[in-house]
Amino acid sequence: MVTDGQVRIEPLGSGRRILVSRSHGFGTDAFLLASFASPSPRENAVDLGTGCGIIPTLWLGAKTVRTALGIEISAEACELAQRTIDTNGDGVRFEVLNMDMRQLEGSDVEREHFDLVCCNPPYFVENSGYVSPDPERARARADADCTLEDVCAAARYLLRWGGRLCMCCRPERLCDLFCAMRASGIEPKKLRLCQQRPEKAPWLALVEGRRGGKPTLDILPPLLMLDEKGESSAEVEAIYGCYREGRRSDK
Repeated sequence: MVTDGQVRIEPLGSGRRILVSRSHGFGTDAFLLASFASPSPRENAVDLGTGCGIIPTLWLGAKTVRTALGIEISAEACELAQRTIDTNGDGVRFEVLNMDMRQLEGSDVEREHFDLVCCNPPYFVENSGYVSPDPERARARADADCTLEDVCAAARYLLRWGGRLCMCCRPERLCDLFCAMRASGIEPKKLRLCQQRPEKAPWLALVEGRRGGKPTLDILPPLLMLDEKGESSAEVEAIYGCYREGRRSDK
């Protein structure tokens, strides 16, 4: 259980809020992935490993999704997401389930029902690099409970034929992601790299695949985080939307 002393309320603008803790928060990658996935108001979406629920909360605030289902293995994160749902009055359109995405088979979650699956997975292979002393943060960072293969297999179960899987990953893991997608019958269709400046190496890859898609990959122009003045680019400002206004007005 998350105590109130561990919880912080983040303003998202337009009167919306999200509850976060030291162990379960969000970063720039969540905003970039939510924007990249951009569901339509007619689509039903799933966010695998939803954490505090930031991505569905952003979609619902922008009115760009019909319904959202968050699946999360951490009970603490699910509690935060549920409190955010209650705070924003999103209960009719946003549900969070405390379950392991590897156990979808035989569950009550409907097979091949969803138009979009989204996932911001752990970026690192288990036992590689720094291991956080906080078990909740360690779980979110390394793939002990959630490999790229696990995500793609879950997406195959959830997606209708032609449905989309949108993910982000470190660029050095793109080959692993493409292989995992194809092994689950999901064809990589779009790739967009995010970099601070044109001369800098990318730090994040945004990937869209389609279940049953044909083999062609569209390489989109890079998303530049900074403009010539070293300030946030116009595109990044548009992606953040009213979040920054909400933070400024909350001070």
